[in-house]
Amino acid sequence: MLDIAEELHRWVEQGRDFAVATVVAVGGSAPRQPGAALAVDSDGTAIGSVSGGCVEGAVYELCQQAIEDGRTVVERFGYSDEDAFAVGLTCGGVIDILVTPVRGGVYPAALAAAVSKEAAALARIVSGPEELMGRALLVRPDGSYEGGLGGHPELDRTAAGEARAMLDAGRTGTVEIGEDGSRCGQPLTLLVESSVPAPRMIVFGAIDFASALVRVGKFLGYRVTVCDARPVFATKPRFPDADEIVVEWPHRYLESQAAAGEVDGRTVLCVLTHDAKFDVPLLRTALRLPVAYIGAMGSRRTHEDRNERLREVGVTELELARLRSPIGLDLGARTPEETALSIGAEIVANRRGGSGVSLTGAHTPIHHDGPHAPAGRRIGSVA
Repeated sequence: MLDIAEELHRWVEQGRDFAVATVVAVGGSAPRQPGAALAVDSDGTAIGSVSGGCVEGAVYELCQQAIEDGRTVVERFGYSDEDAFAVGLTCGGVIDILVTPVRGGVYPAALAAAVSKEAAALARIVSGPEELMGRALLVRPDGSYEGGLGGHPELDRTAAGEARAMLDAGRTGTVEIGEDGSRCGQPLTLLVESSVPAPRMIVFGAIDFASALVRVGKFLGYRVTVCDARPVFATKPRFPDADEIVVEWPHRYLESQAAAGEVDGRTVLCVLTHDAKFDVPLLRTALRLPVAYIGAMGSRRTHEDRNERLREVGVTELELARLRSPIGLDLGARTPEETALSIGAEIVANRRGGSGVSLTGAHTPIHHDGPHAPAGRRIGSVA
């Protein structure tokens, strides 16, 4: 499915007038998180979504109105879960929507950054004096920025600093600052949308389970690399969906990627080799890196044997506690595809703070703000 940022970038290049409705705040069981967007052009073409269908019609009309009058507005939708169905917000909760007409400014530059996979953050005023609503800054990783929020001269510098911090973490969300750029005075709320490269999944071991996991990783939005020291197995015909295939000893490849700054706090590492000569040096390196997830395939006996070997090479109990092994959630998986699904489910649960238990009969929230949520979201993303 075509990313909304790519389509909007085409609209800009074609000179179309359009408006973008962006979720800026949510409460309760609202279906979309900040950054989700719906766009409408002057011909009435619509792409994206802000509510999974609940209030799309009303937001569509707001976009059409914004195209006509050029005004930026914030509208709130939502009632309690008990009466939500009657008013259209069938999931309950509350969502605040920023509707912005796009006729220049930094929004087109933000779209260009998203399409080129360039790291950048778009910071927009979503709450404050009416004359400042919708004003925006585009902030780069080095702290430079373009655009302006108006008001006090310190405001842009403070906003750029806040946006850069969120960009470094790959986060999308809101932050409050004072209208004069301080933490006091008339408050402003900024929506910061981070545009960051896709997170990485590195799959070690070119086995049949790896092929299925590559497909699941791509589906979840990862840039997937397959690494194996055996050239006869690590081939493009065996892994046509992988972004990269590397023939190298796993621990050497991971060490080189870490030294080059190519792994970070969003990276997931899946070790499927279950062969001690590969696993032990690889996991010794992996468990000392600040990555999001490390999982290793193998039976419980293999896991215990591997842990003993890791202890012998100096891996601490605290480091071992980071290892997910046997890899995946208990789905009763048998086939490579089912196993890949169980691994993907564990990665999502780890990323979002989920428990992995069935929602039926449970009294836990459906949506979690886990240790890695909200995740980095591309500008205009509806993923």
